Amino acid sequence: MAAKTFLTDRLLRALPPAPSGQRVELWDTRVPGFGIRISDTKDAHPSRRGKAGKIFFVLYARFSPGAAPTRRTIGIYGPDAMSLEQARSIAGEWRSMVAKGIDPAVIEAERRAAEARERAARIHHSFASVATTFITDKLSTERRGHVGERILRGTFIPAWAEKPVGDITPLDVLAIINAKKKTAPKMAGAQLVLIRRFFTWAIDQQLYGLNASPCDRLKMKAVAGETRSRDRRLNDAEVFAFWRATGRMGYPVGSAYRALILTGLRLNEAAHLSWPEVGADVITIPASRMKGRDGKAVEHMVPITGALREVIASLPRIKNGKFLFSYKAGASPLTLAGQMKAALDKKMSRTIKAMARRRGDDPTNVDLPPWVNHDLRRTIRSGLAALGVADSVAEAILAHRPAGIVGVYNIHKYEDEKRAALELWAGHIASLANPEPAKVITLPRRRR
Repeated sequence: MAAKTFLTDRLLRALPPAPSGQRVELWDTRVPGFGIRISDTKDAHPSRRGKAGKIFFVLYARFSPGAAPTRRTIGIYGPDAMSLEQARSIAGEWRSMVAKGIDPAVIEAERRAAEARERAARIHHSFASVATTFITDKLSTERRGHVGERILRGTFIPAWAEKPVGDITPLDVLAIINAKKKTAPKMAGAQLVLIRRFFTWAIDQQLYGLNASPCDRLKMKAVAGETRSRDRRLNDAEVFAFWRATGRMGYPVGSAYRALILTGLRLNEAAHLSWPEVGADVITIPASRMKGRDGKAVEHMVPITGALREVIASLPRIKNGKFLFSYKAGASPLTLAGQMKAALDKKMSRTIKAMARRRGDDPTNVDLPPWVNHDLRRTIRSGLAALGVADSVAEAILAHRPAGIVGVYNIHKYEDEKRAALELWAGHIASLANPEPAKVITLPRRRR
């Protein structure tokens, strides 16, 4: 064995490289078998010109019973690698293992394997990974799952991408919800509902080490604020303006909106109607296009009233065109985007002002209050109630399943009742759109 000396940082920093093609070894006097091996490379840094480029820490020992003594590298000396004290400590640990008949290489291999497993687990349990699985296994099966996917990918995944789901705290959730609440309180509520669903699902999987959700103590009212239910519905004058405006808009937007107000369907349930769904007297929408979670959506039947039949008859029937309402010859369904709704509002407002002018009112004082597409369902539901339609029938028209035990046992489809109710509703719209002229009584001339 080469010369022994007490190894110090000062000594190591001052060592020259070994002669070309050779290696030089120095052994520590403090830890038996611990030393350094100096390579023949020179340090490239200008401040260390002429000094050793690489110095390896080694331990010389009989690492397994019956084996010949050998040198093993512990590490490389340097400010960005391993210090002398770290190397001495590792050498001491290795010597203790060898004394107990344990090969340090086995322990090191086990440690590296454990670290690899931990890294793999962190990747598998990262929010991005688990959220992607949630999107694939859960949201992809839901009619509105794309909305949740958009929120996860746009907000939560960028914020928590590599963070393990088990490390996410209520404060992490609150930071996102509170930031959104400042500009969009309703969206903040939607975010809280979605992320609460996500963590409940993740716990149920029993794969990610989760026993509790960070959303457990976050209450909707306290966190996102109280959400008020909408009560907007179109009055009779607005329904008149709606019908006139949709007639002027024509195909496909105006026609789709007329189908919407005549059927009580949700926006895309109507806009995405396809010709295979249209029968002689009824439209049959499959469960896959209806609202419902966890496979609870059911097929929905829409009786074709006289007014709806007129709308359908006015549509162009293009060869190989699948969808009723389309800008692409029936190849893809219509998307009722914001600019289309804005155009409808503009036409309705113009009609309402013209009606005011005809009554002798100042049209500048009359305007169309804001409304959203979903308000049409509230308009229809309220209108059916005003026409004396039974609640059970009106709810069936809107594809609302009765709650509780009634929904379990009452599977009646109300087909005849829905047809009569929708005919009544269509008649009401017709009476608003085409009011009968006032009767004028002609008095006989007075003889002079």
